[in-house]
Amino acid sequence: MDRTRRSLLQAGALLPAGSAFGALAATAARQAPPRPIPVPTVAPEVLARDEVYWEAVASHFDITQDVNHLENGYWGAMGRETLAAYQRHTAEVNRGNAWYGRQAFPRQYLAVRQQVAQLLGVGEEEIALTRGATEALLALIGGYNRLAAGDQVLYADVDYDSMISAMQWLQQRRGVQVERIALPATPTREQILQAYDAAFARLPRLKLVLLTQVSHRHGLVLPVADIAERARARGIDVIVDAAHGFGQIDYRVPDLNADFVGINLHKWIGAPVGVGAMYVRQGRVKDLDPYMGQAEDGRITSRVHTGTVNFAAYLALPEAIALHQQIGAANKQARLRYLRERWTVPARQMAHLQVLSSPDPALASALASVRLRGRSSVADNMALQKRLLDAHQIFTTWRDGLDSGACVRVTPSVFTRPAQIDALVQALAALA
Repeated sequence: MDRTRRSLLQAGALLPAGSAFGALAATAARQAPPRPIPVPTVAPEVLARDEVYWEAVASHFDITQDVNHLENGYWGAMGRETLAAYQRHTAEVNRGNAWYGRQAFPRQYLAVRQQVAQLLGVGEEEIALTRGATEALLALIGGYNRLAAGDQVLYADVDYDSMISAMQWLQQRRGVQVERIALPATPTREQILQAYDAAFARLPRLKLVLLTQVSHRHGLVLPVADIAERARARGIDVIVDAAHGFGQIDYRVPDLNADFVGINLHKWIGAPVGVGAMYVRQGRVKDLDPYMGQAEDGRITSRVHTGTVNFAAYLALPEAIALHQQIGAANKQARLRYLRERWTVPARQMAHLQVLSSPDPALASALASVRLRGRSSVADNMALQKRLLDAHQIFTTWRDGLDSGACVRVTPSVFTRPAQIDALVQALAALA
């Protein structure tokens, strides 16, 4: 038995659900304290293959051993330190009740927002904390007021369903003409830029474009900064959906070249579920309506209205940010790329499969999708997801909405072991 397999067995991973030994090992793993994460001394591409380092990272997460968990795109698990902080703050909020919420929380909230702004690389007055990227993006799309009847707005097949619905709703709200483009299943950078250039050229009244930095369907990474620069040259604004981008790709928000961005902090930063942020570049708040009759005060906070928030979720953000920064965005990105390529490269050699992940590292993310060749219906891919789970205990998710058809998405995380990826490769080979 090789050492990787032995270490996984010792950790209780990849064992049959309900296995007594698996349950015992998993319990032991949960009870063991997190190991110190070493300070890296090598380049991210080298560190990506250092299993001692990533085992230390994995020790900070308590993840189910009932399945081979390769669906980490829904949200990102909290590290143990973040979970402990969340539980502690929940008790604190519950004990203090309204007295705490009205007296102590506002000051603590502002301190947390300052940390988030520093993480994103923006000013405090340029962000509002939200319950996720969806809330942020719906406020941005619905509130954007530089549209007149007859103007055009644009989205693509790679965009998120809720955002597509919001863009379509602009026809009712603003009287605009809604346009759509579709990208190839695995486009090159030039094909992406050409698709947007062509749309810009044929839509003379285009005023607003939705750009999804990382598609939740198959992990395609758009060259957002380049598209946004070309749009700006034509007087077109862009709203960026960075729900899956920030935290797994090494960048700061201003690098996107966009004035309006929706961000998730509960995916790749590891905050409690229900935490995100809305970014509006300084000087652009006036281009968004106050949220549903909110008083005009010129601040970003008047452009989204959450109501009573989950206090503890926001207050646990410092621990999530600390763990993210301890690992490092560049190191995360390199590790996730390594894990993705560990399965997509061999899968591309399997004639019975179609892999929906670009071989260009700049266009690929942790998320990648696959389907049986010629089987692109929703029913086909629901069946494929079920087969991977039932026959191989591998948990994934199916996605739909691409013009090229449905697919099954695979999403590792920083706690995923190479042996889990290798088990996926063996399962995909067995599909032949």
